[in-house]
Amino acid sequence: MKFTENSLMKRAEHPEIEVPVLSKAVLEQERKMLLDLGNDITSVRDKNDLLALFSKRIKSLFYFTHTIVTLIDYKDETYTPFLLDDENSPIRAHTLYQQLIKARFSLNEPFIQAVLHTADPISFILEDIMDKPLSPLFLRVNHEEGVQEILMTRLMKEGKPMGFIHIYTDRPGSFTKEFRSVIKGIAPQLSGAVSNILKNEEILNKEKEKSFLLDFSSDIAKVRTKVELAAAVHSSLSKLTDLKAYAIRRINEDGATLSPYIFDPGPIPPDKKEQDRLVNTNFPINDGLQNRVLESNIPLLFNVDREIQRGITSSYLQFWKRMEYKTLAGIRLRNAETNLGILWLAIEEINIQLLQGICSQISIAMANIIANEQVSKKQEEQAFLLDFSHDITQVRTRTELQDAIIRVIDKTMHTKLAMIRVIDEDGFHLSPFMFDRTLFKNAEATFDKMSVNRITIEEPYTSRVLASKEGLVFNVAEEIRDGNAYARLWETTGLKNMYSLPLRAGDKNIGTIWLLANRLSKLMMKGICSQISIAIANIQANEKLLAYKKQLEIENDYLKEQIHTIYNFSEIIGHGVAMQEVYRLVSVVAGTNSTVLVLGETGTGKELIARAIHNTSSRKDKLMVKVNCAALPASLIESELFGHERGAFTGAIDRRIGKFELADHSTLFLDEIGELPLEAQAKLLRVIQEREVERLGGKQTIKVDVRLIAATNRNLEDAVKAGRFREDLFYRLNVFPIQLPSLRERPEDIEPLANFFVARYSRITGRKIKNISPKVLQQLGSYTWPGNVREMEHLIERSVLLTPGDTLQEVYIPRGTTAEKQNPAQLANRSLEEVERSYIIETLQRCAGKISGAGGAAEILQIPGNTLHSKMKKLGIGKADYFLTK
Repeated sequence: MKFTENSLMKRAEHPEIEVPVLSKAVLEQERKMLLDLGNDITSVRDKNDLLALFSKRIKSLFYFTHTIVTLIDYKDETYTPFLLDDENSPIRAHTLYQQLIKARFSLNEPFIQAVLHTADPISFILEDIMDKPLSPLFLRVNHEEGVQEILMTRLMKEGKPMGFIHIYTDRPGSFTKEFRSVIKGIAPQLSGAVSNILKNEEILNKEKEKSFLLDFSSDIAKVRTKVELAAAVHSSLSKLTDLKAYAIRRINEDGATLSPYIFDPGPIPPDKKEQDRLVNTNFPINDGLQNRVLESNIPLLFNVDREIQRGITSSYLQFWKRMEYKTLAGIRLRNAETNLGILWLAIEEINIQLLQGICSQISIAMANIIANEQVSKKQEEQAFLLDFSHDITQVRTRTELQDAIIRVIDKTMHTKLAMIRVIDEDGFHLSPFMFDRTLFKNAEATFDKMSVNRITIEEPYTSRVLASKEGLVFNVAEEIRDGNAYARLWETTGLKNMYSLPLRAGDKNIGTIWLLANRLSKLMMKGICSQISIAIANIQANEKLLAYKKQLEIENDYLKEQIHTIYNFSEIIGHGVAMQEVYRLVSVVAGTNSTVLVLGETGTGKELIARAIHNTSSRKDKLMVKVNCAALPASLIESELFGHERGAFTGAIDRRIGKFELADHSTLFLDEIGELPLEAQAKLLRVIQEREVERLGGKQTIKVDVRLIAATNRNLEDAVKAGRFREDLFYRLNVFPIQLPSLRERPEDIEPLANFFVARYSRITGRKIKNISPKVLQQLGSYTWPGNVREMEHLIERSVLLTPGDTLQEVYIPRGTTAEKQNPAQLANRSLEEVERSYIIETLQRCAGKISGAGGAAEILQIPGNTLHSKMKKLGIGKADYFLTK
């Protein structure tokens, strides 16, 4: 529908109103008035003066109630009130008045289109047009307050409508041809005056902006801290018209999120919990709004409802809606080429240049504050690292180091130590060194199970950390998606990232450190790890020194013990056929690493043979370690052989190194191996097979290189058959058996042994015995020596002590018969005559065939010589029998 003056304007006839007849003089006066009005209008600079002048001049000639001027905004195709005649307006008390003076009316409706397409002033009867579709609300509001007619004309600028003059009357017919002619004539002057007013306002606004920015710049120049910046921003932004709230967000170190920096929720207090949540929330940059702001060179204005309809799900957008903010302006804060953050303003309109100036000042202040904070933080971190370094230098034990690390991590990083692993001596495995178990209080069982795992340097995560220069960061959520078994444990702590760094002493990797946190300082991590690496290296070196010291002390004590317990032979005495065979076997096996089993009766010198094997082997530079399996209680055998950790059992107050560890790269002599309990035999077998031991109470296996020599006076084959000795262990030990002859099987060695012991104990006791009488030699040769060489040594020692002169005249051989010492099993299947004949022959052999007299067989048998001759004849004993083995 098209509005026209002919179709819509009706002149009402009012007989009470007389239209004056204008004379020539009046017309001349009118022209003069228009000229004066035009001159006045051109000099107008303030919009309030324009309406006052207009009303005063025009109302002196024509009647109307009030007038307003509206301006066109082509950007959104609207027109809005600009000049208001509040003094004369009949609608100023109407409830919708405040809404109307702030409203924007569409240019795309028939009423205003009719005005736009008419060059001359055009009038309308309100009653006829106010209810037409799309007609503006102000027509009805004026009609409700008694206004009947409106006269409108365009205000032009550079050939294009810039606005409208609205003239209202409550008397239809007031807008005469003469009135219209005057309005048409004055319209160009009004257009110029409005343009001038707009220019003046623009100039004034720019001046205000400059003054505002100068004041703001002055305030910002004094800013040194975030608190001072917040105060300056609040003081300045509160001067902006229609500003409801604002917030500054800063880009975080991750470059992917922004966190609240300065926050002013406005006059309407939000829910406290929600406000706290927003203040402590990191918002992703790429959320559809913030990324657009950071990519834009100019401020952007967002309609809250429209953005929600577009599908933007950011929590702060919903918060704005609940706060009833309709539009938000976002301006990036940028220093040089670096984005620092975003300034969000809850505001209806934006002044781009002003906001850009404000943001420029804020950006400079933020950059300075951030730089100062970084410098201060770095100085604090460096000062702290110096203190930590001082503390670390005093650390000597793992406990002291763990206390220092946990204290520093908790104080400066507000987190806890997940794990430190150190590389073992083999350079391949890593063992747990220390950790803070309380970090995993929600998954203690899982942590206990996983923490004892002994991993290698080839484990995927460990290898990546050890190969890195400054460590790695593992995102917990991403690691869970990738199937990292450890990440499930990390997740129980609620922390987002696992930080892992290599621990290095010089260029050598010594281990890894693992810390769970949301974010950590790289400088602090690097500095602390450097100090921890040095401390661990020192502790390891100190532990090795202590271990070496302990081992030396043990070896020293052990050596002293052996000096008092071993045979004090400078060499093995014996030149007979039987001993020559022993020497041959020793020379064959000594240069190898084969296990040797030394067999023989008690006192035959099994330990001397073991030492001879060791001393002629490649291991002779290290001490041979001895264990007497018969001298140890069954409960202590494992601890003695394999060692134990502190607390492994009641009374284990310290770590003990076992004999296998002590004999590493040396020889271990297991004496009386036949006395070893079956349970210990099984563990010994495993050590022999695997070449590694595990201390009692320990979880780490220790590789050992030990040459094994075992000795026993038992018949191990019989023990295996009887179930007292493991068959598999017997075969492991019986690789190279050496059978030592008893002293009675080597009578030719009795005299050299006697001379050796006499000389030895004469020197020790201070005696001066130089000779042994033939009688004594005869007695020594005729004795059976059930205790072998050891028995002979002790007998000679006693005899030397009891001899006053320089010749050993008598030995104190114990009385008793050899038959009494025979094994009953050996006699069970023999007749009395056989036993008697065999015993007489053996006695004659020991007496070198002498039958009667001192040292003769009759004396030993304690029977007369004639009786012995008779028995020999009766039993058929001739010289061939007892001289056979001479």
